Amino acid sequence: MRKLFLLFILLISFIFAFAPKTYADELYKYTNANFDTSNSIIVLSAQDTSENFLNQNIKLVKLENKAYFDIDNAITTFPKQDWIFNSGGIKEIKISQFSVNPCKIRVVINYDNDFNPDNIKFLRLKNNIIIKLKNGIIAENDYFNNTYRDEHSSSSDFYEYLTVTTPVEQQPDTITGQIQDAFNVKAEQTFAKKELKLNTKYYLNNISVRQNGILLNGFGSVTIERPMILQNPSRIVYDLPNTLVDTKLRNKEFKINETESVKIGQFSVNKARIVITTEDVADYIPIYSEDNQSLILANYKKTNNSTLFTHSSNAINYLKEKENSLTESMVLKFDSPIVHGLDRYNDKLIIYLYNVSKYNDANFKEAFKNTFFEDAVIDLIPKIGLKLTIPFEQDAMVNTYLGADGRSFKVKIKQVKKKQEPSIILNPVNPKTSSDKHRIVLDAGHGGSDTGAIGGGIHEKAITLDVAKRVEKLLKQKGYEVKMTRSDDSTVSLQERVEISEEYCPDIFVSIHVNSSVKPEITGVETHYYHQESMELAQVVHSSFASAVQSPNRGLFKSKFYVINHTTSPAILIEIGFISNANERAQLVGEKRKQATAKAIADGIQEYFKQNK
Repeated sequence: MRKLFLLFILLISFIFAFAPKTYADELYKYTNANFDTSNSIIVLSAQDTSENFLNQNIKLVKLENKAYFDIDNAITTFPKQDWIFNSGGIKEIKISQFSVNPCKIRVVINYDNDFNPDNIKFLRLKNNIIIKLKNGIIAENDYFNNTYRDEHSSSSDFYEYLTVTTPVEQQPDTITGQIQDAFNVKAEQTFAKKELKLNTKYYLNNISVRQNGILLNGFGSVTIERPMILQNPSRIVYDLPNTLVDTKLRNKEFKINETESVKIGQFSVNKARIVITTEDVADYIPIYSEDNQSLILANYKKTNNSTLFTHSSNAINYLKEKENSLTESMVLKFDSPIVHGLDRYNDKLIIYLYNVSKYNDANFKEAFKNTFFEDAVIDLIPKIGLKLTIPFEQDAMVNTYLGADGRSFKVKIKQVKKKQEPSIILNPVNPKTSSDKHRIVLDAGHGGSDTGAIGGGIHEKAITLDVAKRVEKLLKQKGYEVKMTRSDDSTVSLQERVEISEEYCPDIFVSIHVNSSVKPEITGVETHYYHQESMELAQVVHSSFASAVQSPNRGLFKSKFYVINHTTSPAILIEIGFISNANERAQLVGEKRKQATAKAIADGIQEYFKQNK
């Protein structure tokens, strides 16, 4: 009996001596790893499981052409990440569960010889870790994610060529493989690399129907644009910029109830579109989770608000920011992460703070006195929380942001610059000769001895001239001044086209072409730009064009074509289809496709000028 007791004591001692340290320390769950290419920032998001901060100091270990750091007492709930980049100083980033005894996450950064690892900076927001990879000092403030914007295109939209490495599930096809599988012996794992052209803001991979709405789940940080309301049938359209939709979700329809349904698709290479068919379009709003990775689109009048959160929060600070005379921001700070919804009207924004119960009205009013937000009002709404109403001018542009830790919320308002009326007009200008009209150069590709691409006996030069003339006519009907680089079947060199544009000094330059490929099965439309200031023009016109014609949307491309590289005004080149595909060629020479193409291009140009008043 004594020997048995001693054996028990030895066993207990052994367990305490060699048990992993993670049993004593709290484990931290990292739920998301997001790489923001627009800022070269990695955001590692963790759940806040205690009042203690995780990893007060992170040690970056520098080796030849690479560096790494470890996160102790931490586990990942997302798959191994392996990002390979084709440009910039960073070549590859790997994030994985390095060990489980003890629990440790490792982030490895491989870089070029000329990259300076001293530029890597760390910022910790609670248990969220932000790693900045570019030169410069990281700002000592909240890292905000854009949750809502009025713009339907922005310079913050971007594309990144990315190689994603994922493990391949293999069925054992040999005797050795079957034995290994039977005894759970891990064979050497095979990985597949897939080249993607995608944004890295948000990856949408799950959608589920909820009571009176839908729940969207993904990885990254979600942004939503100002919705569009359509009729016949009644529906509301939400676009999510910088979002990639999992292929299994695309073009699927989900039933919310007997009268309402939702459909989701990849609208363009970097934008998701969600269409909800409902008679209650005015009552649908987006509701954001506290980590900004999940989004509910729901009828707020029928939503059970108590199911949206598990803890309450209080407003503790109120700050104002002023960028210039036209742009100001309101920043609200909270003691716990918030769950919020928003409703955009023509002259106001309503923010529903579902789990916020307390605020100081006097401090709130004092903070925003003599700002764009001085007429803002907070009301206590039973069973909802707080309702923040912010009135503004109808043409104002609105953006909202959520801090990476979920405890900060920002509303930015950009007012429209008011035109000053002249007190006395001595020599009024004839409206027909006014220089206030927008000026556009239309460039019909090829011409004369330069036939362009040829398919089925059809010349590219004939199609581009026909479509360009149609666009010219529509734009002039809208009141624009238009200059054609060629109006007939004449030969005009690339340099001459540039010279025509530079002499005319247009607001924009638009070149129209027809595509061709050695693979006759390829079809689709695409738009090219080169200079950064041309990106918004490309986005707006392409969005209008791609949605108007029945042809695959091949997206935007940054390309160094001569005419869009050497013109100083915003310039784009549109490929309106493939002449090498027999079916699409038949459409391109048809009246219906040519007119639809011209109208979509003209409408896109008008929308661009509308957004850039």
